[in-house]
Amino acid sequence: QGRMWAYTAGFTVLPHVGGFLGWFVNRKEIPLWYEKLKKPSWCPSRKVFPVAWTVLYTGMGYASYLIWNDLGGCSSKAIIPLGLYGAQLVLNWAWPPLFFGARNLKMALVDILCLDSLVIGMTCSWYRINKVAALLLVPYLGWLAMATCLTIRIWKDNPEQKPGKRE
Repeated sequence: QGRMWAYTAGFTVLPHVGGFLGWFVNRKEIPLWYEKLKKPSWCPSRKVFPVAWTVLYTGMGYASYLIWNDLGGCSSKAIIPLGLYGAQLVLNWAWPPLFFGARNLKMALVDILCLDSLVIGMTCSWYRINKVAALLLVPYLGWLAMATCLTIRIWKDNPEQKPGKRE
C-alpha cells in the first residue's frame, strides 16, 4: 500500500518537473519579450498560466499512473500508451524553450501541432484502457486547442526578427 502511494505521487509529480524547469529557465523572457508581443484580445492573463498548468500536469500525471497501474507496470502492453505519454511530455516541455528561449515562433508552432497529434492519439489509446484516465486529459486537450490557436496568432502577428537582433 505504501509503495503504491509512492508510485501515485511519482507519476503525478513527474510532469511538473519539466514544467517547472521550463518556467525557471525562461522566466526572465516573459516580462522582457513576451509582454511586448502582439497578442489577441482573448489571450489569457499571465496569472492564469501557472494555475492552469498545475491543474493540467496534475491531471495528466495521475492519469498516467492509472494507465501504468492498469497495464501492470512497464509491461509490453504499456509500450505504446506510455510511449505516447513520454513523447508528448518531451514536446510539451520543449515548447517553452523554443518559444521563450529561442524566440522561434515557427518551431514552437511546429512543436505544438505535433504535440496536439500525440495527445489526441494518447487520449484515444488510453480510452480503451481506462476511461477515467482519458477523461482526465480532456481539460488538457481544451487548453492545447486554445494554446495552439494562440501560438498561430502570435506567429502570424509577430514577424520573426533576423537572428542576432534580440532586444
